[in-house]
Amino acid sequence: MDRQVSRWLPRSRRRCDGGSRRETPVAHVRILPEGRLSYGIQLPVQSQSRLYAEPWEAAAGVGDLAEVAKVADRTGFAYVAVCEHIAVPRRLAGAMSTVWYDPVATLSYLAGITRRVRLLSHVAVVGLRHPLLAAKQYATLDHLSGGRLILGVGAGHVPEEFAATGVDFARRGPLLDETVDALRAALGPEEYPEFAGERFSFSGLGQRPRPAQPQIPLWIGGSSPAALRRAALRGDGWLPQGDPRSRMPASIARLRALREAAGIAEPLEIGAIAEPLYIGEPSWPTGRRTLAGKAGVIAESLREYAAMGVGQIQVRFRSRCRAELTDQMAAFAADVAPCLND
Repeated sequence: MDRQVSRWLPRSRRRCDGGSRRETPVAHVRILPEGRLSYGIQLPVQSQSRLYAEPWEAAAGVGDLAEVAKVADRTGFAYVAVCEHIAVPRRLAGAMSTVWYDPVATLSYLAGITRRVRLLSHVAVVGLRHPLLAAKQYATLDHLSGGRLILGVGAGHVPEEFAATGVDFARRGPLLDETVDALRAALGPEEYPEFAGERFSFSGLGQRPRPAQPQIPLWIGGSSPAALRRAALRGDGWLPQGDPRSRMPASIARLRALREAAGIAEPLEIGAIAEPLYIGEPSWPTGRRTLAGKAGVIAESLREYAAMGVGQIQVRFRSRCRAELTDQMAAFAADVAPCLND
């Protein structure tokens, strides 16, 4: 049996004292309505990679970030998302910029000014910190937000971040596997969680407050073969990293095959990052990849994701200012979203 599969199946774990104990299978958690296409948004301002940030974001601040989150909350977006880099090296700053808000601090702030929208880390590089430290931060966030956290995690891709924090970049994949397992334990309902792994081991250490959710949904980011396997065998959801539509069916088929082979019956919450959108006919150049036009045309195009097996799409709108962005969000919610599940 694959070692990565065994966490969900009853097995004996060898203990250092020579004894053994039976592990309880971990149930997967689903938070989005099955059979319907939901939509969320990666927030502007909080991460400003040159690959996707609009020019107006460079001069934007917390008021702009807050207003966009409030609009998402009011207009039915399933989640707002915040990304993570702890430190960007000079060699990458030209493309990535150095503007990356901390996800825990940012989502905690947004929790206080919103009421129902989910709060997603897309993605947190949890391998850079001990799982008990990450669990303390994210459990508190879930507690304060009334149970709205979605913990999205990824392996990371910047070697200098790992070197600065004393973590082996070359082993980041196995490290993330064990960190996910440890977080499953540390974010569960037990005040004194227990875990024994190759790198991390803890027991008899209490952490309160506990998360408000009985089980925090854990979505795995990445599109490499290793990330797909991790999502299929360890995740409640999958967050691809900008895969084009043409690659999605094969990736989804692979996820389902891995899950079936592992005996995991619960469906995986499969995501996709949609092309840049513009509702209506733009009067300015929005780029050749942008999906622009009438609401019905855009809805018809996005329904193709649902036909592939996608359950949630992350949308991003072309805009020249905050007002244009929030207008686009409102138009999407009013005119496109009702047609996504026709």
